[in-house]
Amino acid sequence: MYQKSIDPWINVNMGDVADLDYIKSVKKDYFRGDESFIKNIEPDELIGEMDRLNVEKALVTYSLEEPKQRILEFADKYPGRFFLSVVPDLKRGMKTLWELEALARDYPVALARVAPFQIDVPPNDAIYYPLYTKCIEMDLPVGINTGICGPPLPSECQNPFYLDRVCHFFPELKIIMQHGADPWWDFAIRLMIKYHNLYMMTSAYAPKYFPPELLHYMKTRGREKIMFASDHPVLTIERCLKETHELGFDEALLENFLFNTADKILFGQRQSRYSGFKINEFSQSPN
Repeated sequence: MYQKSIDPWINVNMGDVADLDYIKSVKKDYFRGDESFIKNIEPDELIGEMDRLNVEKALVTYSLEEPKQRILEFADKYPGRFFLSVVPDLKRGMKTLWELEALARDYPVALARVAPFQIDVPPNDAIYYPLYTKCIEMDLPVGINTGICGPPLPSECQNPFYLDRVCHFFPELKIIMQHGADPWWDFAIRLMIKYHNLYMMTSAYAPKYFPPELLHYMKTRGREKIMFASDHPVLTIERCLKETHELGFDEALLENFLFNTADKILFGQRQSRYSGFKINEFSQSPN
């Protein structure tokens, strides 16, 4: 059984947001989690779990609105194992994007990510356009939350419908729909068929609950479009891997889902307009 995997969605900083009302609500009502839900994770602890489960690479989230040195220490301590998923502060316009570019020269930034529900603005709004342009220049994928969000906040802004114009007007941009697309799976799948640079990550969505239409797409036209992710420690790596192996995928599809698609899109050699990005030291092949 194929075991090696990449996990692009690990929450190492949950303890720092434990007091937010919507996090408390998600913990209690959505995931029905225990106290492990809201603990901070240290690099040695996480690398031990990754080694035990044969996870080769992982992304940890770094916020440019509330930067924390402890997050950078993951990449410092275990180069080539931990990479950064960076959340820009869109309200600060170009300043946050210059910070993103500067960070990428010193640290292995693999993804820029946004969650539309946090500002209740859909991703086809002009506030996102500078980010899309900068990501194209850096050849940096952007992750965008889609589907009904866990917190008790409005989610209409996360309908994948809003990505249609984005994919059309920014065809060079690699977009990853994060957290699946429930309940708009059919529309998300149709968009992935239509646009070659649109992908999906199954973060925060337990594999045993994958809908039939997603499983069908993964086994047919979407064999290289969907990438595995947990939401550790909310949804543990171990649980998500176990449930993935119970889906009955053939070995080639399992390898694509657990490793190859993420390795290509997130860690392939950057074809950017600029040189000197740290992640290229760890990239093996063009993406």
